[in-house]
Amino acid sequence: MFFVDTIELAGLGNRSYLAGGEHAAVAVDPPRDIDQVLAVAARRGVRISHVVETHVHNDYVTGGLDLARVTGARYLVPADATVSFARVPVADGDTVEVDPGSEVALVALATPGHTPHHTSYVLREAGRPVAVFTGGSLLIGTVGRPDLVEPRLTRRLARAQYASAHRLAEGLPDGTAVLPTHGFGSFCSSAQAEGERTTIGREKAANPAFTVDVDTFVADLLAGLEDVPAYYAHMGPANAAGPGPVDLTPPAPADAAEIAARLAAGEWVVDLRSRVAFAEGHVAGSFNFEADGKLATYLAWMIPWGKPVTLLAESAEQLAAAQRELTRVGIDRPAAAATGGPEAWLPADGKPASFPRSTFAGLAAQDAADVVVLDVRRRSERAGGWIEGSVHIPVHELHGRLDEVPPGTVWVHCAGGMRAAIAASLLDAAGRDVVAVDDGFDAATAAGLPLCAG
Repeated sequence: MFFVDTIELAGLGNRSYLAGGEHAAVAVDPPRDIDQVLAVAARRGVRISHVVETHVHNDYVTGGLDLARVTGARYLVPADATVSFARVPVADGDTVEVDPGSEVALVALATPGHTPHHTSYVLREAGRPVAVFTGGSLLIGTVGRPDLVEPRLTRRLARAQYASAHRLAEGLPDGTAVLPTHGFGSFCSSAQAEGERTTIGREKAANPAFTVDVDTFVADLLAGLEDVPAYYAHMGPANAAGPGPVDLTPPAPADAAEIAARLAAGEWVVDLRSRVAFAEGHVAGSFNFEADGKLATYLAWMIPWGKPVTLLAESAEQLAAAQRELTRVGIDRPAAAATGGPEAWLPADGKPASFPRSTFAGLAAQDAADVVVLDVRRRSERAGGWIEGSVHIPVHELHGRLDEVPPGTVWVHCAGGMRAAIAASLLDAAGRDVVAVDDGFDAATAAGLPLCAG
């Protein structure tokens, strides 16, 4: 009997899989921290005989090469992918016996679109398709974005995505489970994916790749593409070169003097605590990226690549979890770290900085002439409506555009509060008077704030 176990990478909006039979299994698109995959295999009591990549990833550093080295598994990578390490090249139609005793096998299907070399893998048991690992091809209700490789290829890859989706649908039974890598909040998804599980039949009924013609599909797909996170530019080259193992040992501890020195040197000091705790008291000059938010995505997107980062956490457990998540996007070793709270991170005579939090009702009670309203949502979000007179700078651009924020007290908001907290911390560090609006944007209407429609 076959099995499929899912390994969630919630912060990055991705999934990896371990699938196999009674004795052996294959790891699909494994994360950088391979101990997770090894633990799942140990619980199942199977050896990892194969590791496969659907494509050279743009949004995270793969653990595939390291996992293959550790386990002795065969490392399968699409044949047309340009890489600098030894691997087993996989071509369309290749069959891989994962666990012969259980009659579990993989069949490779070329599904270009997300990348030119993208390959999906059909999981078969006794010759019957039971699932398909679709990577960044067919996702839940959408497809992977086609614009991450080369701008001149984007339109061609968008059309290829349509053809690849139809190839999967025409070649597999409706009941086949669709198991994508992207689409659970990942920016590799071309649109917001809805739901946790799907099948070929469900996608044929609802996915735009099947419900509209190819020209409409391509036009809509290209029109809906969001900004590409800046760190993506570093992921593909790292994966093509062959990432090495990670070091998850604790970073060097930092005391108050070292924290101050690193801030003075222009390094980033990142406070991982909740936005509520940060607003109430923090080290002046530090930035707030909540450990429970999309830490890796937004920190890696906004920090100048390669700049040293010191992490401040409320506990050793929070620090370890953050360190693990950051390795997945190539931020391997924090320069230093400290745990506790501002009382441990400031000199004996130091006082924590703070700023107020409020709601849209609180904003509505202000005299509009006395405040600056800063909207840090993405452009697609703002297109759905914005507060009249507000300034718009997406949070991932704010660090480089602080001088564009007009003078005055800045009331900063996003769609829910997390990104507003990041932005508020940047403004506070720059010496601005700021209020973080910790509220859902729907509350702006209820508060009576004048809105403009897109």
